[in-house]
Amino acid sequence: MLNPFETEERRAFQDSVRKFMEAEINPHVDAWDEAGGYPHEVNEKVCQLGVFGFDIPEEYGGLGFDDMHMRKAVGIEMGRSSAGGVMASVGSRSIMLKPLTELANDEIKARALPDLLSGKKGGALGITEPGGGSDVANIKTTAHKDGDEWVLNGQKMFITGGMQASYFVVAARTGGEGMGGISLFFVDADTPGFTRTPIERKMGWWASDTATLYFDDCRVPADHLMGEENKGFYAIMNNFNYERFWMAAQMTGMSMRLFDECVAYAQDRETFGDKLISHQVIRHKLADMSARIDAMDAYLNQVGEIVNRGEKALAEISKLKFFCSSNLEKNASEAMQIMGGAGYLRGNAVERIYREVKVQAIGGGSEEIMRDLSVRLMGL
Repeated sequence: MLNPFETEERRAFQDSVRKFMEAEINPHVDAWDEAGGYPHEVNEKVCQLGVFGFDIPEEYGGLGFDDMHMRKAVGIEMGRSSAGGVMASVGSRSIMLKPLTELANDEIKARALPDLLSGKKGGALGITEPGGGSDVANIKTTAHKDGDEWVLNGQKMFITGGMQASYFVVAARTGGEGMGGISLFFVDADTPGFTRTPIERKMGWWASDTATLYFDDCRVPADHLMGEENKGFYAIMNNFNYERFWMAAQMTGMSMRLFDECVAYAQDRETFGDKLISHQVIRHKLADMSARIDAMDAYLNQVGEIVNRGEKALAEISKLKFFCSSNLEKNASEAMQIMGGAGYLRGNAVERIYREVKVQAIGGGSEEIMRDLSVRLMGL
């Protein structure tokens, strides 16, 4: 579909990401999925594309500029690859880069950002806990000041990239109850009192490492407090908007891959003496899938442009995320129907994406929370 915001530079950038995915990622997706992991050098190869450098100064290895349409392009192509687990793990650094860039002290930024942006080391964001995910204001992990150190105690759960990460941005309660008592901290993986264990046997994202993090009298220097004390909640909410936009783009790319797989299969498969694609019921399914994808893509373009022009677009991004996750679920279900038994077998993009629909509808803010948040942000 025509994109009114496309430029030669944006098109060239997306083409470079797509070509990389087709050459370096797509041929290995099935094997990495079955192995439950991928080679570490994939992190460095992906990072060399500059896909995580938006809005980060060049002195740290960033791009020195931001562009939501280019962010969208990255998400689209990562989603189209169907390598959900790999991209989730590689991309775990992306959701901790904004608070790190904006709130960490100069020493931490000079040390951590070049490592993260080059792919030499990984990073992860520690928000979700055993007792809650989307309910960020009720975080239970605590941090109290002891001399020139902060002492952290608690757990974080379902942390994507948590087993291979060297650096963490962690939310902990430093004040009273609710959103006003949360602060952010920078934690090195080798800090005494910090441990982690893997979470395995997931429904999807098999190639992604997922961890539970433990903080047992974990002591970090006082200057590892990021930003103002008790003001971390607002930084988390701002950061979520970029994560949700990126996820919406990924879901659109996943839907595009589903459509392409279905068309190729329907053009080849014969039933009742005719190609599957000649049957009206299949053609109507493809028409509906295509319409949903066009709507997702156009919605992304509109919201991306609003943010590019300096608007917050908080309600729009919340609506965008649940719009894309609900449509991805419909597209995945229809793709499985079109593929039939072939789609149910492991080792194909349709089966893998079908398994990974739900993590998109839950992670980064569940559909239910997004709906409620969007209405509240509309002033209703």
